[in-house]
Amino acid sequence: MKQADRQKPGDCLRLANLQRQIRHLAKEKEALILVHNYQRPEIQDVADLVGDSLALARAAAKAKARMIVFCGVHFMAETAAILVPGRPVIAPEPEAACSLADMVDVEGLLTLKAGLPDAVVVSYVNTTAAVKAESDICCTSGNAAEVLASIPQDKKIIFTPDRNLALWAARRAGREVIVWPGFCPTHEAITLDDVRAAKAAYPEAKLVVHPECSLEVAEVADAVESTEGMVRFCRTDEAETYLIGTEVGMLYRLQKELPHKRFYAVTGHAVCPFMKLTTLDKVLEALKEESPVVSVEPEIGARALRAVERMIEVGK
Repeated sequence: MKQADRQKPGDCLRLANLQRQIRHLAKEKEALILVHNYQRPEIQDVADLVGDSLALARAAAKAKARMIVFCGVHFMAETAAILVPGRPVIAPEPEAACSLADMVDVEGLLTLKAGLPDAVVVSYVNTTAAVKAESDICCTSGNAAEVLASIPQDKKIIFTPDRNLALWAARRAGREVIVWPGFCPTHEAITLDDVRAAKAAYPEAKLVVHPECSLEVAEVADAVESTEGMVRFCRTDEAETYLIGTEVGMLYRLQKELPHKRFYAVTGHAVCPFMKLTTLDKVLEALKEESPVVSVEPEIGARALRAVERMIEVGK
C-alpha cells in the first residue's frame, strides 16, 4: 500500500464518528441501510445488510422499516422503490449510475420485441425501471441460469443487456438466447493477461470470477459466481488463497467474513467509479434530510414489479 493511500489517525477517528452518527440516526428514524458488496469498506461497515442485487432486493421486499437507505447505484435503489411503493427509498448519491444499465434503451428493446413477438424478455436487474417494465422476468447474476431454465423450451429468449452473463447463463441452462450487446466496463477490464499474471504471482490460489467477465476469463476459472456466490464458495471450499475477478470492493467483505483465508484481486483496475461515489458524509446527510428519494412512475413501477417479483421467486 502506498503511503498516500493510508488513512491518518484523524481520518479514522472522523470516519468512526460519522459511522456512529449514521447508526444512531438510522435507529432513530427506523431506517434500513442496504449496501452493495462493491461499496467502500466504511460504507459496508454501517450496513444492516451487505449483499448482491438479489439479496438486497429480497431484503427490500421483506423490509418493515419506515424507510430504506440504499447504498449502491441508481437501478438498485429504483428496484427497491418498485418493491416497496409508498415508503421512501433514499439514494445518498443520485449520480451513481451504471454503465451497463445505460446500454439498453426502451426504444431499442421495443424494436427487437416487435420482430420477435412471442419471445420471452429476460432482463438483468442492472436495468432501468422502464426496461424492466418491458421485460417478462428479471434475473441477477446469481439466478440467471435458473431463470433461463424456467422458461418453456418452445419459447425464444431475448436477454438484456449483458452479453457475457447471457452467454454464460445460456450455456449453463442449455438454452439459446438472443443477446443484447451490452457489457460492464469494470468486468470487461479483467483480461486473460491479468489472470495469467495473477496466477503467476499466486500459483496456489483458486480463481473465482463474476459472470459479467468475458467468457474466455470465465472458462479458465475454478468457479464462476455472483458476489453472494463467491462468499458461499470460498466459505465451503478447501483452498486457503483465492484470486477474485470482480469489482475490488468485494475483497473487503470476503476478507472480513473469512479472515482465515487470503484474497487477492485479479487486477486492481477493476474499480466501478459509480460504486465509489457514495461516502459516509452523503449517507449521514441523506438520513438527516430523508432525501433524495428515488421515485418510479406508478404505471411503470407496477409493470416492472411483475418482472422483479418473478426474479425473486426463481432460483437461489
